[in-house]
Amino acid sequence: MKAKERFEGITEWFSTNMPMARSELAFSNPYELLIAVVLSAQCTDKRVNMVTPAFFKRYPDVSSLATSSKEEILEYIKSISYPNSKADHLLGAARVIKENFNCQIPDTRENLETLPGVGRKTAGVILSVAFGKQEIPVDTHVFRVSERIGLTTRSKTPLETEMKLRKGFPEDRLAEAHHWLILHGRYVCTARNPKCNECGIKKWCREYAKNN
Repeated sequence: MKAKERFEGITEWFSTNMPMARSELAFSNPYELLIAVVLSAQCTDKRVNMVTPAFFKRYPDVSSLATSSKEEILEYIKSISYPNSKADHLLGAARVIKENFNCQIPDTRENLETLPGVGRKTAGVILSVAFGKQEIPVDTHVFRVSERIGLTTRSKTPLETEMKLRKGFPEDRLAEAHHWLILHGRYVCTARNPKCNECGIKKWCREYAKNN
Protein backbone atom coordinates (compact mmCIF):
# COMPACT_ATOMS: atom_id res chain seq x y z
CA MET A 1 0.00 0.00 0.00
CA LYS A 2 1.33 3.42 -0.90
CA ALA A 3 1.75 6.00 1.83
CA LYS A 4 -0.69 8.37 0.12
CA GLU A 5 -3.44 5.73 0.16
CA ARG A 6 -2.76 4.96 3.83
CA PHE A 7 -2.91 8.62 4.87
CA GLU A 8 -6.09 9.21 2.87
CA GLY A 9 -7.87 6.17 4.27
CA ILE A 10 -6.92 6.93 7.86
CA THR A 11 -7.88 10.59 7.50
CA GLU A 12 -11.28 9.66 6.09
CA TRP A 13 -11.95 7.10 8.83
CA PHE A 14 -11.07 9.42 11.69
CA SER A 15 -12.96 12.33 10.12
CA THR A 16 -16.08 10.18 10.20
CA ASN A 17 -15.57 8.33 13.46
CA MET A 18 -13.69 10.82 15.63
CA PRO A 19 -14.80 14.23 14.31
CA MET A 20 -14.57 16.01 17.69
CA ALA A 21 -11.17 14.74 18.83
CA ARG A 22 -9.67 17.05 21.43
CA SER A 23 -7.28 17.19 24.37
CA GLU A 24 -8.32 15.30 27.50
CA LEU A 25 -6.60 17.85 29.73
CA ALA A 26 -8.94 20.16 31.64
CA PHE A 27 -8.25 23.84 31.02
CA SER A 28 -10.12 27.05 30.25
CA ASN A 29 -7.44 29.38 28.83
CA PRO A 30 -3.89 29.29 27.39
CA TYR A 31 -2.29 29.77 30.81
CA GLU A 32 -4.09 26.76 32.26
CA LEU A 33 -3.24 24.68 29.20
CA LEU A 34 0.44 25.54 29.51
CA ILE A 35 0.47 24.44 33.16
CA ALA A 36 -1.40 21.23 32.37
CA VAL A 37 0.84 20.30 29.45
CA VAL A 38 4.03 20.86 31.45
CA LEU A 39 2.63 18.71 34.25
CA SER A 40 1.51 15.99 31.81
CA ALA A 41 5.04 15.06 30.69
CA GLN A 42 5.46 11.35 31.55
CA CYS A 43 2.24 11.55 33.56
CA THR A 44 -1.37 10.70 32.73
CA ASP A 45 -3.91 13.36 31.84
CA LYS A 46 -6.20 11.83 34.46
CA ARG A 47 -3.68 12.48 37.23
CA VAL A 48 -3.00 16.01 35.97
CA ASN A 49 -6.74 16.78 35.96
CA MET A 50 -6.94 15.68 39.60
CA VAL A 51 -4.22 18.15 40.59
CA THR A 52 -4.96 21.25 38.53
CA PRO A 53 -8.26 22.45 40.12
CA ALA A 54 -6.55 23.25 43.43
CA PHE A 55 -3.49 24.56 41.60
CA PHE A 56 -5.55 26.96 39.48
CA LYS A 57 -7.51 28.12 42.52
CA ARG A 58 -4.26 29.07 44.24
CA TYR A 59 -2.56 30.32 41.06
CA PRO A 60 -5.28 31.69 38.76
CA ASP A 61 -2.85 33.56 36.51
CA VAL A 62 0.78 34.06 35.55
CA SER A 63 1.35 36.84 38.05
CA SER A 64 0.25 34.82 41.07
CA LEU A 65 2.45 31.89 40.02
CA ALA A 66 5.47 34.09 39.30
CA THR A 67 5.47 35.44 42.86
CA SER A 68 5.23 32.02 44.50
CA SER A 69 8.05 29.71 45.61
CA LYS A 70 9.18 26.28 44.52
CA GLU A 71 8.35 24.89 47.96
CA GLU A 72 4.75 26.06 47.82
CA ILE A 73 4.26 24.90 44.23
CA LEU A 74 5.55 21.45 45.23
CA GLU A 75 2.73 21.10 47.74
CA TYR A 76 0.23 21.27 44.89
CA ILE A 77 1.98 18.98 42.42
CA LYS A 78 3.74 16.42 44.67
CA SER A 79 1.59 13.57 43.33
CA ILE A 80 2.73 14.32 39.76
CA SER A 81 5.76 12.58 38.25
CA TYR A 82 9.04 14.52 38.56
CA PRO A 83 7.56 17.21 40.82
CA ASN A 84 10.87 18.89 41.63
CA SER A 85 11.86 19.64 38.06
CA LYS A 86 8.30 20.55 37.11
CA ALA A 87 8.04 23.00 40.01
CA ASP A 88 11.24 24.64 38.77
CA HIS A 89 9.86 24.78 35.22
CA LEU A 90 6.49 26.24 36.25
CA LEU A 91 8.01 28.92 38.42
CA GLY A 92 10.68 29.75 35.85
CA ALA A 93 8.18 29.88 32.99
CA ALA A 94 5.82 32.15 34.92
CA ARG A 95 8.65 34.58 35.70
CA VAL A 96 9.83 34.67 32.07
CA ILE A 97 6.25 35.23 30.84
CA LYS A 98 5.74 38.03 33.36
CA GLU A 99 9.04 39.71 32.56
CA ASN A 100 9.19 39.24 28.79
CA PHE A 101 5.59 38.83 27.62
CA ASN A 102 3.52 41.04 29.93
CA CYS A 103 1.90 38.01 31.60
CA GLN A 104 0.48 36.80 28.26
CA ILE A 105 1.16 33.28 27.01
CA PRO A 106 3.27 33.60 23.82
CA ASP A 107 1.61 32.47 20.59
CA THR A 108 4.73 31.72 18.55
CA ARG A 109 7.00 28.68 18.70
CA GLU A 110 10.11 30.83 19.00
CA ASN A 111 8.81 32.61 22.10
CA LEU A 112 7.23 29.55 23.68
CA GLU A 113 10.49 27.64 23.48
CA THR A 114 12.23 30.33 25.57
CA LEU A 115 10.17 29.14 28.55
CA PRO A 116 11.69 26.63 30.99
CA GLY A 117 10.13 23.19 30.50
CA VAL A 118 8.77 24.00 27.05
CA GLY A 119 10.29 22.10 24.15
CA ARG A 120 9.07 21.54 20.62
CA LYS A 121 6.27 19.12 21.56
CA THR A 122 4.85 21.28 24.37
CA ALA A 123 5.05 24.40 22.20
CA GLY A 124 3.22 22.57 19.43
CA VAL A 125 0.42 21.54 21.78
CA ILE A 126 -0.03 25.13 23.01
CA LEU A 127 -0.04 26.50 19.47
CA SER A 128 -2.55 23.97 18.15
CA VAL A 129 -4.89 23.60 21.13
CA ALA A 130 -4.84 27.12 22.61
CA PHE A 131 -4.29 29.18 19.46
CA GLY A 132 -5.81 27.02 16.71
CA LYS A 133 -2.64 26.68 14.66
CA GLN A 134 -2.02 23.67 12.45
CA GLU A 135 0.69 21.85 14.38
CA ILE A 136 1.14 18.11 14.90
CA PRO A 137 3.17 17.62 18.10
CA VAL A 138 4.69 14.16 18.48
CA ASP A 139 4.48 12.46 21.86
CA THR A 140 5.16 8.80 22.65
CA HIS A 141 1.71 7.72 21.41
CA VAL A 142 1.98 9.59 18.11
CA PHE A 143 5.53 8.32 17.58
CA ARG A 144 4.60 4.68 18.28
CA VAL A 145 1.31 4.59 16.38
CA SER A 146 2.72 6.35 13.31
CA GLU A 147 5.48 3.79 12.98
CA ARG A 148 3.31 0.79 13.74
CA ILE A 149 0.54 1.55 11.29
CA GLY A 150 2.95 2.69 8.57
CA LEU A 151 2.63 6.46 8.43
CA THR A 152 6.37 6.57 9.06
CA THR A 153 9.12 4.06 8.28
CA ARG A 154 12.09 3.65 10.64
CA SER A 155 11.64 7.15 11.98
CA LYS A 156 14.37 7.83 14.52
CA THR A 157 13.22 11.02 16.23
CA PRO A 158 9.98 12.83 17.05
CA LEU A 159 11.01 15.64 14.70
CA GLU A 160 11.50 13.19 11.83
CA THR A 161 8.06 11.73 12.55
CA GLU A 162 6.52 15.20 12.66
CA MET A 163 7.98 16.14 9.28
CA LYS A 164 6.61 12.96 7.67
CA LEU A 165 3.17 13.46 9.19
CA ARG A 166 3.12 17.07 7.97
CA LYS A 167 3.67 15.83 4.43
CA GLY A 168 1.08 13.06 4.66
CA PHE A 169 -1.92 14.65 6.36
CA PRO A 170 -3.85 17.56 4.81
CA GLU A 171 -2.36 20.83 6.02
CA ASP A 172 -5.68 21.95 7.50
CA ARG A 173 -6.12 18.71 9.51
CA LEU A 174 -2.78 18.53 11.34
CA ALA A 175 -4.13 19.62 14.73
CA GLU A 176 -6.94 17.08 14.49
CA ALA A 177 -4.56 14.33 13.37
CA HIS A 178 -2.49 14.95 16.50
CA HIS A 179 -5.51 14.10 18.66
CA TRP A 180 -6.58 11.20 16.45
CA LEU A 181 -3.24 9.47 16.88
CA ILE A 182 -2.92 10.23 20.59
CA LEU A 183 -6.38 8.91 21.43
CA HIS A 184 -5.96 5.90 19.15
CA GLY A 185 -2.67 5.09 20.86
CA ARG A 186 -4.08 5.63 24.31
CA TYR A 187 -7.17 3.44 23.95
CA VAL A 188 -6.80 1.10 20.96
CA CYS A 189 -3.27 0.90 19.55
CA THR A 190 -1.70 0.53 23.00
CA ALA A 191 1.99 -0.16 23.49
CA ARG A 192 1.27 -3.64 24.85
CA ASN A 193 -1.53 -5.85 23.61
CA PRO A 194 -3.02 -3.48 21.01
CA LYS A 195 -6.75 -4.07 20.46
CA CYS A 196 -6.48 -4.93 16.78
CA ASN A 197 -9.90 -6.61 16.67
CA GLU A 198 -11.50 -3.32 17.76
CA CYS A 199 -9.42 -1.15 15.44
CA GLY A 200 -11.27 0.74 12.74
CA ILE A 201 -8.14 1.51 10.72
CA LYS A 202 -6.60 -1.98 10.60
CA LYS A 203 -7.21 -2.24 6.85
CA TRP A 204 -4.58 0.49 6.42
CA CYS A 205 -2.24 -0.76 9.15
CA ARG A 206 1.14 -2.07 8.06
CA GLU A 207 1.71 -4.12 11.23
CA TYR A 208 -1.74 -5.74 11.04
CA ALA A 209 -1.19 -6.68 7.39
CA LYS A 210 2.16 -8.18 8.28
CA ASN A 211 0.70 -10.43 10.98
CA ASN A 212 -2.57 -11.46 9.35
